[in-house]
Amino acid sequence: MLLGVPNEIKVHEYRVGMTPASVREVIHHGHQVIIQKGAGREIGLDDKMYVKAGAEIVDTAQEVFARAEMIVKVKEPQPDECRMLREGQILFTYLHLAPDPEQTRLLVESGCTAIAYETVTDDHGGLPLLAPMSEVAGRMSIQAGAHCLEKTQKGSGVLLGGVPGVEPGKVVIIGGGVVGTNAARMAVGLGAEVTIFDRSVARLRYLDEFFQGRAKNLYSTVDQVEEYVLAADLVVGAVLVPGAAAPKVVTEAQVKRMKRGSVLCDVAIDQGGCFETSHATTHAKPTYRVHQVVHYCVANMPGGVARTSTFALNNATLPFTVRLANDGVKKALAADPHLKEGLNVMAGKVTYQAVAKALDYDYVPADQALAA
Repeated sequence: MLLGVPNEIKVHEYRVGMTPASVREVIHHGHQVIIQKGAGREIGLDDKMYVKAGAEIVDTAQEVFARAEMIVKVKEPQPDECRMLREGQILFTYLHLAPDPEQTRLLVESGCTAIAYETVTDDHGGLPLLAPMSEVAGRMSIQAGAHCLEKTQKGSGVLLGGVPGVEPGKVVIIGGGVVGTNAARMAVGLGAEVTIFDRSVARLRYLDEFFQGRAKNLYSTVDQVEEYVLAADLVVGAVLVPGAAAPKVVTEAQVKRMKRGSVLCDVAIDQGGCFETSHATTHAKPTYRVHQVVHYCVANMPGGVARTSTFALNNATLPFTVRLANDGVKKALAADPHLKEGLNVMAGKVTYQAVAKALDYDYVPADQALAA
């Protein structure tokens, strides 16, 4: 199979779909890889490294999309990229379709087979291709939030860790999954006062054991979340419903009552955001204010640490990339129910139920689409 890796074109997105090591591994299995010129240059992966690994360098994204049987990317295809996809071509990348009707329409119209990293599952009910970026985003949320609290960023001027004789900042994390756990690890490490909310008692037990009293964990109710959000210096939204639009857990009325200069960091923004006042921002202009509250809602947070993120992502995606290349999409998905969960669009049909429900498409189960 011929695999193609184009440059990422989203604003300030420097990650790349395959590292030279991933390219070499795929070629070792008997496949070919074409890489758009300069795809990894910004993170220290120059074209010579890809050539040494066995890839062919091509000048344009148009050539990558025209020649490749499978496109391996990082971020969701932008409209111009969607229009270059063709019937039967495999797209393997993050998609986040539920809050993105235009992308969904274009993928449906293209006839391609679109497999989303974020909905591939594992034996433990986890999301193995989302997890590495969730780890990065969770840790970054505290780093970014701490910066946003500085007065030069219109924040309240609170130092999260405090100093002797001065109380630390209050961090509230809504969602105790991979993002929330990693955010809490960073916040606890800085010396902040940390509270984690979740609706799974089993997860709360795990967090209680993991943090050994260094972070408070509470069952998420409207009343308790409101109480803690209104007193917080930094609130991290880490709520995830796989493949679906994120629920709104903080209302605009509550944002209006928050402390002046406090910060909301919405890590769920890829799925539409979990605060009513959220809208997606970029690394070029990461923040805005509503009711004197700073909002950080960058939709590709891990892109800010693109080298670390690229290697972490490739560690997770490479086995699936090799499997798709070796077996072809139908055989690979039929043999692996977890990879099959990643199938979101195929031959003009929406094959992921949460996406179909969110965007009012007819839902066609993956098995039915594969058999067609």
